Parts: sequence; C-alpha cells; structure tokens
Amino acid sequence: MVRPLAAVAQVGFDNRLWTCIIALEPLPKSTSSAICRPTIGASLIDELWNGLRQAIDLLLNPDSALTEIVALSLRVSGIALFFSTLVGVPVGAALGLWRFMGRKLLVAFMYTGMGFPPVVIGLLVYLLLSRSGPLGQLNSPLVPSLFTPGAMIMAQTIIAFPLVAGFTMAAVMGVDPQLRQQVESLGATTWQTAWTVVAEARIGVIVAVIAGFGGIISEVGAVMLVGGNIDGRTRVLTTAIVLETRKGNFDLAISLGLILLGITFVINALMMRLQGRSFDT
Repeated sequence: MVRPLAAVAQVGFDNRLWTCIIALEPLPKSTSSAICRPTIGASLIDELWNGLRQAIDLLLNPDSALTEIVALSLRVSGIALFFSTLVGVPVGAALGLWRFMGRKLLVAFMYTGMGFPPVVIGLLVYLLLSRSGPLGQLNSPLVPSLFTPGAMIMAQTIIAFPLVAGFTMAAVMGVDPQLRQQVESLGATTWQTAWTVVAEARIGVIVAVIAGFGGIISEVGAVMLVGGNIDGRTRVLTTAIVLETRKGNFDLAISLGLILLGITFVINALMMRLQGRSFDT
C-alpha cells in the first residue's frame, strides 16, 4: 500500500475557511510543512452572508458613527446635486433649444466632462483649493478649505454638472419640434416656450438628475483626495468601505456597501415617485 505524503484539512481562522495541505513526513528546511490557502467559494459565501446580517443589524441598531457617516454622505451628495441641478438643467435646456456660435465647442466640452475620471476632478479641486492655488490664496470665507465637507461638495458638484446638463440636453432635443412651433404660433414668449419644452421632457430631466446623483453618491476618488477620509469630519460611506476593505474587515465593508445600495435605491425610487405616473405611460 502506498503511504500518503500529505493530508488535506480545513480549519476556520480569521472568520474564513482555510484549506491546509499538511506534510506527513519531514521536508527540507526551505519548504514549509503546511500550506494553507483560503477556501474561496466558502469564504466568499460566508463573508456575503455575514455582511448581510451585519447590515441588517446596523440598520436595526445604528450606532453614532454609522449615523454620522450616512448623514454626511447624504448631506454632501444632496447639496452637490442641488447645485449641479440648479445650473445643469438650464444649461442643458439652452444647449438643446437654441443654436448659437460656439455651441458645438460647449457640447464637446460637456461630453468630455461626462466621461472625465472623477479622481482627476478631485486633483483639479485639490490644486485650486491648496494654499498655493488660485482659490486657496484668496482666503475668502466663500472658498472652502481642503479636507472639509465644502471641498467635497465642490468636487461632487463639478462631477455631477456635465451629467445633468448632458442628459437634459438630450431629453430636450428629443421633444417633437412641432410642439415648439405650435407654442410659438400661439404667441408664447421665449421663456414660456422653453418652459413648455422642458416640461414635456420632464422624464428625461428626472433621469438626468438620477444620473447625476448616481455619479456622486458612489464616487470615492475625488472625495478621498479633497476630503482626506478623516474620522468624524469627512468620512462618507464610500471612503469608509475602502478603509474597512484595506483593514481586512470584509464583513463590515460588505454591510456598508449594502447600506449604500439601499440608500441609493430608496432615493431613486422617491425621485421616480415624485414624477408621478409619467413612467407608466
């Protein structure tokens, strides 16, 4: 009978299931007598399950740290979305309604901004707000400082603006041109005509706002650069997920990710609800 040279065993360690190959005979000094590797399938399932249970527990029994992180995430992204919508919707409607000199160049810049890496936006804002930057040298109370929620809001506003403006422009351009002609023939002013066209394209405008929100609530590179991920000051859900993943706390990282997905789903559902029955027709 052939004597086995090694045995396989599975042990639990660090909340993960490990598969170990243990030598039954002495090996050279340069070779380890036991080789252990995590059981990928079981480990992944366990971590997902533990993350789901921890997410439910955090939602049912939220602590002060989680509440602060969620509140800051919603405040930063909400204010940034408000400013980007306040500017992006009128700009997108103007680009979709009227033709003027330089319009093609503006559209090209806007399309470029829609695909611009957020981390580059964060670097740009960092350079602008640094002490040697053009905005940082002003020492004005209107200019936010680095590593503050104001700097994060500024970065996220720049990220969301081209998304809101671009999708709004596409929605306005998709409205039947005959509607505009009919409204103008009835004696409507330029602003009344623009408002009528934007109201007709309201579903696309809501989609533009949702796209802008999705682009910033899940963003991590820019807010990490200008915010610094400071505990109690600038830590949001995305940066907390990155931190816990680097620390090896995969269960907590998964639970925070599930909470982020749940918040995003609820807010998007509320936006669609505010639109009324237009999505059903």
